[in-house]
Formats: sequence, C-alpha cells, structure tokens
Amino acid sequence: MKLLLYVILGCASYVVLAEDDFDDPDPWIGVNQSIHGFNDVVDAKLLRPTAVGYRKVVPPFIRQRVSNVFGNLGDVSDLVNNLLQGKVGPAMQDSWRILINSSVGLGGLFDPATALDLPDHDEDFGQTLGTWGIGSGPYLVLPFLGPSTVRDGIARVADGRLKPQRYLHPVSHRNGIYGLDVIHTRSELLSAEGAIFGDRYTFLREAYLQRRNYLIHDGETDDAFADDF
Repeated sequence: MKLLLYVILGCASYVVLAEDDFDDPDPWIGVNQSIHGFNDVVDAKLLRPTAVGYRKVVPPFIRQRVSNVFGNLGDVSDLVNNLLQGKVGPAMQDSWRILINSSVGLGGLFDPATALDLPDHDEDFGQTLGTWGIGSGPYLVLPFLGPSTVRDGIARVADGRLKPQRYLHPVSHRNGIYGLDVIHTRSELLSAEGAIFGDRYTFLREAYLQRRNYLIHDGETDDAFADDF
C-alpha cells in the first residue's frame, strides 16, 4: 500500500503547488472515481463490518479510553506543526497537554488537560504547507486512504514520521496499533453516514475540500460540513 501511495504521489508531483489557479479542482475525476469505487468495496466488505463488530463488542468506556490514547499520540503532531506554523501559544498548550495527559492521565487513557482549559488542536503537515502558501493542487483519491489532494497526499508521508507509534518495536506490536487505529476511527464515523446525501463521490469530495479549507484558515471561512465531519 505504501509503495502504491508513493507511485501515485510521484506521478502527481509535476503539479505546481503554488497558489491554486485552476478552475477545476478535480481534473482526474475518472481515475479518482475508479479508486473511490475500489475503496468503497474494501470498506463494505472489510472495514465497515469489522467496525460494526468492534462497536458492538467494545463498551463505550473502553472506546473512549482508546480515543484518548490516540488523541494523546496525535498531540505530538499538533505540537510540531503548530511550531512550524509559528503558533507559539497553541504549541505551548500542546506541550502541556502531552505532559499532563501522559502522566496524570495515565499514558493518555484520560484527558485531564481538556478540563484544565488546554484545548485539543487539529494540525497536520498539509495544513502547515497551506499556511506557507503552498496550494492544494488537484483533488486526489488515494487507495485505502480516501479523499486527499496532491499537497495533503505528499504531507501524509511527513505526518507518518511524526506518529510515536511508528517507532514501536517489535513491528507486530506497531502493526497491531495501526490496525486498531483504523478500526476505531472507522467505528467513530458510523454515526456520520446518515449525513451523506446525493452522489456519494461528489459529497465526500466537497466535504473534504471545504473541511480542509476550514482547518487551514483556522475556522475563518464558512464550513457547511464542520458539524457532521
């Protein structure tokens, strides 16, 4: 899967990632729709049934602990990207979140930092590149990974390097953590499925692009999908 991702991003690397100046955000719609169809089959046959079973078997209290742990791990990426974006205040909050939740919160199982008015930020390297003035490039659907853009697809490589679980050994334990992350995240999206209407491909594309624009501009633009996704 990783090799396939690199090949796709390599083929797309000729796109100039300056400020977006194209009228059509989805010039590769034929290929994108094919990959979208493949992803839907994988989801319908494997991911969704597994996520439904996971949600039935694992009680809400445990699922919340899992969310908290992955959130604590994700705060590392938030910290680094806030620093890269020059957001010193949020970066300091991220530092305190990691310290408090990793210690008082028992390795991230609990989230006392939020109760202490230390908000959780949602930052990644794609947003960092956006704040640096690098345009998104065309919309791009990635195998297994779903909606993206050329910029965000390239940024995923850097984001992967910032995940603490990447450096967990042995590899079997690391892969187990990755697998749990995928299934848990998919289970969290089950409740949002009812919000999808009309053509599924078009809806997901517009939801993704608007949401990314909203995040890159720190909420200073209208986002019709913010409440649902």
